[in-house]
Amino acid sequence: MNLPPGVRPLKNESGIEVKPLYTAEDLEASGGVAMLGLPGEYPFTRGIHPLMYRKQPFTMRQYTGFGNAADTNRRFKFLIDNGQTGLNVAFDLSTQCGLDSDDPMAEGEVGRVGMAVDTLRDFEIAFEGIDLDKITVSLTINGSAAILIAMYLAMAEKRGFDLKTLRGTAQNDILKEFVGRGTWIYPVEPSIRLVGDTIEYCAEHAPKYSPVSVCGYHIRESGATPTQEMAFGFCIARAYADEVIKRGVPVDEFAGRLSYNFNIFGNIFEQVAKFRAGRGLWAKIMKEEYGAQKPGSMWLRMIAGGGGGGLTLEQPENNIVRGAYYALLAALSGAQTMALCCYDEAYTIPSEYAQRISLRTMQLLVEEMGLAETVDPLGGSYYVETMTNQMRSEMERIIAETDAAGGIVKLIADGSIQSRVSAQAYRMTRAIEGGSFPKVGVNRYRSDEEEPRPVELHPYDATAAQAQVDALARIRGERDRVAVERALVRVTADAKSGANLMPAIVEAVKAYATVGEITQRLVGVFGRYREPVRFDHREEQAA
Repeated sequence: MNLPPGVRPLKNESGIEVKPLYTAEDLEASGGVAMLGLPGEYPFTRGIHPLMYRKQPFTMRQYTGFGNAADTNRRFKFLIDNGQTGLNVAFDLSTQCGLDSDDPMAEGEVGRVGMAVDTLRDFEIAFEGIDLDKITVSLTINGSAAILIAMYLAMAEKRGFDLKTLRGTAQNDILKEFVGRGTWIYPVEPSIRLVGDTIEYCAEHAPKYSPVSVCGYHIRESGATPTQEMAFGFCIARAYADEVIKRGVPVDEFAGRLSYNFNIFGNIFEQVAKFRAGRGLWAKIMKEEYGAQKPGSMWLRMIAGGGGGGLTLEQPENNIVRGAYYALLAALSGAQTMALCCYDEAYTIPSEYAQRISLRTMQLLVEEMGLAETVDPLGGSYYVETMTNQMRSEMERIIAETDAAGGIVKLIADGSIQSRVSAQAYRMTRAIEGGSFPKVGVNRYRSDEEEPRPVELHPYDATAAQAQVDALARIRGERDRVAVERALVRVTADAKSGANLMPAIVEAVKAYATVGEITQRLVGVFGRYREPVRFDHREEQAA
């Protein structure tokens, strides 16, 4: 329908016009129902399983970790005792950047924003008493992911778990680190090689383990639109797939273990359409571009993560309500796993109280609100189906544009993607500050007379940090130094020769070599990444 006089056009964050009314004609004009199908059937737009949550509700996997391994183990057990069905591990900045806790550059960061890990011993403590056959574990780690995956597999094997049946995942998406978070270590090409090594290694030794969770989440948090989040994520996944296929590994031997981590904050209907569109497009890419034959190779398996970028420091109680909507959105979108941000996450590491509220929010959806009763409950809406088709088309346009410009790896290596996303983040910040983008409690419904609310902050524990350093010193004194050096020499040799590095890294972590020691050997061969500083006048003018 045409807009009546005086009614302004409205666009969502992806730049697609939102009409005041949708009809069957709009759906037909957008492409109809050609990509719809049934749940559990290609192209999986309506869900990757026939019964979805009716058979098994989404995994509840809160993101947690702080201090040392013992601190984190206690929080793990608290969450499991409260009904959590998966673990999502946060690591401190030192571990993420490949630094040991006694490295001078790690001072002040040990255990601050996640669990400190130096050796295999930390993993043994962190997962003590946790049944890894019942509780799957996600490792939110990137730059040092190969080392941490090796530690997790070595720990599980040492405790008697069968690696052939072990499930879990690692974020291990280094390309998005260059765009978003910045915890890179090595240059782009060797970083991709390491991702390929983990995929190839797990395909043979831990075939049910997911060694990569492609993370559009942080690209979105950095300023990307919802359609860019998905499109850039697919481009990155294709880069990893290409790396593994050129090694001679057939697509159906690894594609089924690729997973995704996506963001969920924003307009409910745009987000639902985003995920429905993404499922169909990823299935199409895997079938038509890569020749995948197994249905599982075409599944977009995803964790709908948090939506931290939507939370506010102002009026933090509002974040409880936002979190409930984010959880609803993730469930309506067909996520396999949910990791819901806590209301206090805008200003601190979540407290047990806040994490329990988020966990109860997810449980309410399943137990009381009927979200597990039927599959794709918004399917058939003229609005949702039209928006799904339009967003899929926009994702395809972005992918084609990226490929035409040289591909995602080139555009990340030269800083083009970073420049574009950063400019968009700047524009959004200005829009929030100026009030043109509404934010309740920030630029809407805020009173200057509001009394400050007391908030519970998670203090940095310098004593615990020192205990971590002391524990590392004990490990260094007790381990077999000859075995450690022999393993590290192999790491260097394999890095130079081009061999898959995972066997050497596994040998090193079993000898209790440290994260920092292994990283330094790899840096000695690969060097360190230096971020390109790119200033695009066109982006400046757009901003």
